[in-house]
Amino acid sequence: MTRPRLVVLVSGRGRNLRALVEAIRDRRIPAACAGVISNRAEAPALAYARAMDLPHFVLSHRAFATRAAYDAALTARLRALGADFVALAGFMRVLGDELVGEFEGRMLNIHPSLLPKYPGLDPHRRALAAGDVEHGATVHFVTRELDGGPRVIQGALKIHPQDDAETLAARVLEEIELKIYPQALAWLARGELRYGAGAAWFRGRRLDAPLSMEHLEEGFR
Repeated sequence: MTRPRLVVLVSGRGRNLRALVEAIRDRRIPAACAGVISNRAEAPALAYARAMDLPHFVLSHRAFATRAAYDAALTARLRALGADFVALAGFMRVLGDELVGEFEGRMLNIHPSLLPKYPGLDPHRRALAAGDVEHGATVHFVTRELDGGPRVIQGALKIHPQDDAETLAARVLEEIELKIYPQALAWLARGELRYGAGAAWFRGRRLDAPLSMEHLEEGFR
């Protein structure tokens, strides 16, 4: 049976990329990593992709005169790689409507906040400034609304009095993101998770609220 092809878009260190690749290699995610694309040549995530002998590409937004031109080039690359699914893993670009529309229902993102709280940039600092007692991360389908697509799974942790934006970001990454993102991609690759009628569906049931850490399978805890 042919495994679906996953392409991962990155801009930074690549910790979520690493978690996805590890889950693919030990067969927790029934997919193949068809490629890694970054908009930044200096992204450490590319060094990891290179070390793991994964197809990897730089597509710098600075080389294109318009956002639409960049999106067209990125779409062409995704098509060339035969992407069945796309995972945004710290990809620091807002994608245009045409690209998002082409991969609707096949593109997931992980955002480090308890969406709908704090979409966009700097969510950790914003949570601290608001005096929140908890914070977390959310996996959602990518739609035309920034960080506004149907939520799939969400995890939360308590904010410590001594937390700053950096320590909070590190805790959310290690304790939540690296668990819920591989799990969501596993569900998507198995066909247990899908997008339809503007909503996320899990095992035939419409998700009116995101799943939680309690729904993690043993291999993802």
